[in-house]
Amino acid sequence: MNARTAISDLFTRQEISELTAKSDLHGAWAVLSTWGVIGATFAIVATSWGYLPTWGKFGIAIVALIILAGRQLALAILMHDASHQSLFKNKWLNDYFADWFCARPIWNDLHKYRAHHLRHHSKTSTVDDPDMSLVAGFPITRKSLMTKFLRDISGLTGLKFMLGRVLMDAGVMQWTVSKDIIWLDQTGRHWLDYPKAFFKNSAAAILCSLVLFTVLWATGHAYLYGLWVLAYLTPFPLFLRIRSMAEHAGLPTSHSALTNTRTTQAGYIARALVAPIHVNFHKEHHLMAAVPYFKLPKMHQMLRERGYVDAPPSYWQVLKELSNKTQQ
Repeated sequence: MNARTAISDLFTRQEISELTAKSDLHGAWAVLSTWGVIGATFAIVATSWGYLPTWGKFGIAIVALIILAGRQLALAILMHDASHQSLFKNKWLNDYFADWFCARPIWNDLHKYRAHHLRHHSKTSTVDDPDMSLVAGFPITRKSLMTKFLRDISGLTGLKFMLGRVLMDAGVMQWTVSKDIIWLDQTGRHWLDYPKAFFKNSAAAILCSLVLFTVLWATGHAYLYGLWVLAYLTPFPLFLRIRSMAEHAGLPTSHSALTNTRTTQAGYIARALVAPIHVNFHKEHHLMAAVPYFKLPKMHQMLRERGYVDAPPSYWQVLKELSNKTQQ
């Protein structure tokens, strides 16, 4: 098993200091621009809806679902960055602003996610990695991959995820963002304990949903909230799956981020859908998680120039590689 890579072997002390310098301005721009795209998407659908024929409404709804799901993933990545204290320089902005404006709107919890995710970084690709279930078993057959994608697009994955969230917030299952199911001991619990636990843990997410619905309702377009929910249930799980696969699936067990993590080339479409906020520079992120998102491309270029990493594959190439198993 490869030894863990010492970052001091790759960069000087001065370079590390420059690469890890955070910015509240860049963090604010990332959050506000993400919500700006969400708002603009709602506005375009609302202003054009009454003038479109049925087929036009269907078409613009599909495009809106794709865009909204991409921005939901962007919120998840912003939550991820805040969990590393790298989204903002200010601790309060990382811990609370990001929780309310990034995590809660997509039914997540920054503080629970942080505890889970930091274990992933310390145990990447080992049997103790809490995210191993997301990427285990690759490569698979093309048919198996298509079946997984169809479950995502049909909403089955999203509904399963939402049921899991309900059970976790009710204290029935252990909290996780992986596919592992760990049932908690229910000995001594009264039936009232379940709704109490659920509303205690879900109150912030429910409030965020109510605020979003109220804003859309106040503008006379409450139906647009249905697009937000449908995007969360359909394209969003698909984009999450592709992102997770690209980061770690099919790679050897190793203690080194240079070999157990993958950086992927992302064009404009990939950045809009499956690789927002420079999350495609995942090898760089695992090498030094304190580097904020806007400096990851520079870090990647430095590693390329020094011969530590090769030119990354595209998402299409990764999907082909991870689905090349022959049918048995």
